[in-house]
Amino acid sequence: MVAGLIERDGQILIGQRKRGDRHAFKWEFPGGKVEQDEDPKAALARELKEELNITAEIGPEILRYEHLYPNGTLILLIFCRVNSFTGEPVNRAFEQILWEKAERLTEYDFLDGDTDFVRRLARHEI
Repeated sequence: MVAGLIERDGQILIGQRKRGDRHAFKWEFPGGKVEQDEDPKAALARELKEELNITAEIGPEILRYEHLYPNGTLILLIFCRVNSFTGEPVNRAFEQILWEKAERLTEYDFLDGDTDFVRRLARHEI
């Protein structure tokens, strides 16, 4: 899985999973699955176009770690900075999207796999 850290005016873009989706109403960073033989940065650019209708310049990888869910599913999470983007984000995949300050992200119910990244952002370690 690859996710983007999209920042504007001191805030970070997050999305809430739709009703009926797996992990409904949990918050996450835009992004998604990396297809077989796909570069993570290319996957993130594709996902951001699909989910938000933006064209993004993907920057460096910020953090990578594995997370084991209680059901035994192990996923590799890759977080990349989005250097810039063109277009205004349009919600095409979420219950809602919003811009939030890093220090307030811990107030949201994020996916379990994202919580370590959220804590680091909130403490301004990233």
